[in-house]
Amino acid sequence: MNDDLPSNMGCYLARRFVQLGIEDFFCVPGDYNLVLLDQFLREKKLRMINCCNELNAGYAADGYARAKGVAVLCVTFTVGGLSAINAVAGSYSDNLPVIVISGCPNSNDFSTERVVHHTIGLPQFSQVSSCFRQVTCHTAIIKSVENAAQKIDYAIEQALALRKPVYLEIACNLPAVEHYSFKAPVCPLSGSVEVSNREMLNSCVNEIVAVLDESVKPVLVAGSKMRRHLNSGSIEAFLDLADASGYAYACMPDAKGLVDENKPSFIGTYWGQVSDPFCCEAVESADRYIFVGPNFNDYTTVGYSTLISESKMIVIRGHEVVIGGSLRFHGVLQADVLRSLTKKVKRNQASLNNWRRMFVPPGLPPALGKGGTLTTNVLMHHIQCSLTSDMAIVVETGDSWFNGQKLRLPSGCGYECQMQYGSIGWSVGAVLGMSSALKDEKRVLALIGDGSFQMTCQEVSSMIKFGCNPIIVLINNDGYTIEVEIHDGPYNNIQSWNYSLIISAFATNASVYTYKVTTESEAEEALKKALERKDALNFIECIIDRDDCSKELLEWGSRV
Repeated sequence: MNDDLPSNMGCYLARRFVQLGIEDFFCVPGDYNLVLLDQFLREKKLRMINCCNELNAGYAADGYARAKGVAVLCVTFTVGGLSAINAVAGSYSDNLPVIVISGCPNSNDFSTERVVHHTIGLPQFSQVSSCFRQVTCHTAIIKSVENAAQKIDYAIEQALALRKPVYLEIACNLPAVEHYSFKAPVCPLSGSVEVSNREMLNSCVNEIVAVLDESVKPVLVAGSKMRRHLNSGSIEAFLDLADASGYAYACMPDAKGLVDENKPSFIGTYWGQVSDPFCCEAVESADRYIFVGPNFNDYTTVGYSTLISESKMIVIRGHEVVIGGSLRFHGVLQADVLRSLTKKVKRNQASLNNWRRMFVPPGLPPALGKGGTLTTNVLMHHIQCSLTSDMAIVVETGDSWFNGQKLRLPSGCGYECQMQYGSIGWSVGAVLGMSSALKDEKRVLALIGDGSFQMTCQEVSSMIKFGCNPIIVLINNDGYTIEVEIHDGPYNNIQSWNYSLIISAFATNASVYTYKVTTESEAEEALKKALERKDALNFIECIIDRDDCSKELLEWGSRV
């Protein structure tokens, strides 16, 4: 860490970021945060990624936090913060610690009745922080250097402990002011260590084991809320339990990518009537299902049409276990419950054997290998064949959700979607964030619809500027297909763009590779070249018929 930096607030924050393993921060400059950005840039271990707008910067921070575990977003007062708040709400929904920092008026202006710019014209400045209280776990306004270090540290600790965004406002005249509380060396933050109530844990686990011992064919299902407990080893504990128990295990759609899909007991995505083949039947026919960190909403339950009974359910959440909808245990950590169960559970492969008896491998698309007009299922077959363990998949809201669920991920291959919040356009910024975070570790491949892409496409220029090399597969099917299937109307039609030309226009002083494909042969060749060309961004525009969508979207759309 650079101990030669000035002892000011901006450099103090920069040191904290480096301690957290952050290498990039996302921002849009504005007059209230310029001095703060100057201080960040003094820390050479940090790279500034200045984005085209605050919404996209927020999406980028969201993607970065998915890959790195924490991210930083820096904006200007009101016009910047309120532009970014939609993205921050999405991060809140997916339990992502994003540290949002906004410049705000001079500390001397807070005690006056002056109206300043970038406000709604009222002589008080609390509107933005009030808004952010709804989508963060903590907000703070820093108007003095004397207690700034304490406020900063507490905010960061809250973000990491609760795995939620936090919001800091910093008066624009303070970031470069030196104070003894900012002096190096800065001791690393050490968050509080949570422990289970041992007596409650033993009672809870014994009760679960007793219930499972009486069960004929129990199953395990992983949910997206396990993300909140990544640092405690919940995912590893889940997989250990699956191995020890012999139970068939599945994941909910928004949890795809959290658990290994290559173990013999993995049976696919459980998503009600749009589940992987025979996964729904295996889960819903079980006499006991253990859901770990589930997120039950209208999207993940296909309009609450799933046939699971609360009386047969064991739900293991962050600090709580509920058995049969009535017996509750509190003060027990998810990972501790899973580890204890692993040691005590009896092996029972009945649910896995049941699934194996039913399972019939899906067939190949009839048009596959003929080189003709490109269809979605043929495209996805070739994408499946392209996946490797050193890749990370990003899927946009829409039919890409359903097509992405069908991909069987190699061990180590990442996968991200935003299903709880479902903000169309999220993926473009998220690709920037994930590509920046993963750098040489993994290559990002994104599935994005044309309607979504039109909302946030400017950030492709930032990917080019900062040397990102993702493969973007644009599904050009002439509109908002997911909205068409939920409720069609003229509002789902969009203006046709020359997408490849737009991408080329972004690359005025850098190289990109663009492809426009209409047939299977062209798509196969484009994917092959894109995988080889790792030095720059590859953009593949796939022309697909407007009515060519997955059967799962049709079923899901009719129920949601």
